[in-house]
Amino acid sequence: MYPPNRKDFISLTLSDPHNNTYNNAKHRRQSCWRKWKQLSRLQRSLVLFLLALLLIFGLLSYPSITEQWRGASDREDWLELNDRDMKDLPPDVKSILDQAEGKALPPVAEPHVLPAVDPDAVAGAVVEPRGPIIPILPKPPIKNKNFPNKRGPPSLHKDGNISDTVGGEKEVQEVVREEEGEEEDKEKKVVSWRGAIIEADQATEPPPSASEREAAAPPAPADPADPADTVPSEVPTVAVDRLQAVCDAFRHAWKGYKDYAWGHDELKPISRSFGEWFGLGLTLIDSLDTMWILGLKEEFAEAKDWVEKELSFDKNVDVNLFETTIRVLGGLLSTYHLTGDQLFLDKAKDLGSRLMPAFKTPSKIPFSDVNIGKGTAHPPRWTSDSTLAEVTSIQLEFRELSRLTQDPQYQEVVNEVMKLVHKLPGKQDGLVPMFINTNSGQFTHKGVFTLGARADSYYEYLLKQWIQGGKTEEDLLQDYLQAVEGVKKHLVRQSGPSKLTFVGELSHSRFNPKMDHLVCFLPGTLALGAHNGLPEDHMDLAVQLMETCHQMYRQMETGLSPEIVHFNMQASEGQDVVVKPADRHNLLRPETVESLFYMYRFTKDPKYRDWGWEILHSFNNYTKVPGGGYTSINNVRDPVNPGPRDKMESFFLGETLKYLYLLFSDDAELLSLDKYIFNTEAHVLPIWPSPPK
Repeated sequence: MYPPNRKDFISLTLSDPHNNTYNNAKHRRQSCWRKWKQLSRLQRSLVLFLLALLLIFGLLSYPSITEQWRGASDREDWLELNDRDMKDLPPDVKSILDQAEGKALPPVAEPHVLPAVDPDAVAGAVVEPRGPIIPILPKPPIKNKNFPNKRGPPSLHKDGNISDTVGGEKEVQEVVREEEGEEEDKEKKVVSWRGAIIEADQATEPPPSASEREAAAPPAPADPADPADTVPSEVPTVAVDRLQAVCDAFRHAWKGYKDYAWGHDELKPISRSFGEWFGLGLTLIDSLDTMWILGLKEEFAEAKDWVEKELSFDKNVDVNLFETTIRVLGGLLSTYHLTGDQLFLDKAKDLGSRLMPAFKTPSKIPFSDVNIGKGTAHPPRWTSDSTLAEVTSIQLEFRELSRLTQDPQYQEVVNEVMKLVHKLPGKQDGLVPMFINTNSGQFTHKGVFTLGARADSYYEYLLKQWIQGGKTEEDLLQDYLQAVEGVKKHLVRQSGPSKLTFVGELSHSRFNPKMDHLVCFLPGTLALGAHNGLPEDHMDLAVQLMETCHQMYRQMETGLSPEIVHFNMQASEGQDVVVKPADRHNLLRPETVESLFYMYRFTKDPKYRDWGWEILHSFNNYTKVPGGGYTSINNVRDPVNPGPRDKMESFFLGETLKYLYLLFSDDAELLSLDKYIFNTEAHVLPIWPSPPK
């Protein structure tokens, strides 16, 4: 007899007050493994064989599927570009895009740019000699460190007059706060100067981290082995209208400013926010006369409306006398002369009167900082010195303000500064030290001479004041001529390998082959002097220095000059230009294109235009930001990751693009150099008629 069947589980019924029952037998499910074991061995083998086939097929087809997806994505990007922007492209660029739709294209040289398409760049497309280029613009990196780099006193940089950022950029704020905390002690050594903050380490930034390099890594250049070939000297296939290309660049920069920094001092194009320095709308005011010269009527009208309704100088804020004079006062005076609109002269008069307290010092050498709301002034916190460039590069603007208002006080205070400097001991063959004490009125840090940071525009304004005043002020002319002879005697040298002429620095009779990019103002200034009757050898030196400044761009892998270079003076086959890691940044500076403009106006040599075209091409390749704006970069020697700094200086619109436009213009009477003088921020002021003899 067989025993009764046994169950390997217990059936349990539970009840609750609501008469809901649960029987675990009802919901019991067999496991997948038990079902698998119930299959025969043949069935299991067939299932495993089919799964293996599917896996092998998937692995083999994955690359082709991925490639098809990428190709489809690229085609969608270009279709979107054609639909939106074909109507705005020049005919020659349209022809390239027409070819792309159905015809074979010639081989395309790989661009030196980050992998993101920006339709705005196509209007200014530039072609490498190897074939036509369709500019592809950089995507913002995932991570970015912001480092302060102002042209004013560190007190403003660290504490700030107004919030330096806007909401929505907390990560950027955290990085800035960390950097400021680490550099707090070093900031006391910062000196305001024309275009840079000069610290003990030359205001440089550390190289990007590995994660930052990965975040923004673009394709390598077509031929990185030969830096001289990274930028074409001419565009053989597509002849783009150069003036239009400059206008397109301005509109792209202005779009970023308008969208993300309207009414504020500076655009941060990567984080799409703004930086505040004085709270005076520096970029907007610096750009006014550029928009007028370029014929951008709509942009000018909206900027003028802001000046009329929003710009006020009645605010409790410290501003740097020099920076505010050359950018804001100079910009307002220039725009008044170009437009004849009284609004801009009224604003200039208001600002000029508010800057006057800076001159109330024991020596009549002005303080560097002035509170335009309170009417008080003071030197930097860490010293009683002012830099020589600051106190001797405000004369053109104050003198013109006196002429327009018939109020002599503005001209009197700045002329007094020049008279004092003219008589001071401590010069060496016309070369002047970099600092002057506001209490004693004497030079300090004697024995150190440079034409770079803290001194350069002193020499520029000697010549330009003489020209502005109708060539009647002989002290200014003699100081300038003596200084040029001092430069030739003490600072001009040649590099060893290629005999490039450059201007170095002198420190207590010891020569240093170091040249700031800022020194590239000198070829244009020398050429301007020669045009006004000064010795012909000034022009010879200008030609040689212009070639050197060009090579400072040409020999870099990105085609953009670093902030500072050192020259190899050894007679060897090495490179002429040596760049230290801390000096590899580019701030979108104007000095080289400024000199190219002067050199072309006076010589009509087309190579100067070609060199300017190369520079604009490199700006578009490495600094243009999708969505609007251009950014300074950290490393001009790394085309794979140039390292965006997330800052567009106001002088990129006020100077760099303006000089490029004037360089490419065929109209010699457009701001004739016999009728106008440019201040050190590229704002135009009229040359006064010569007084009757």
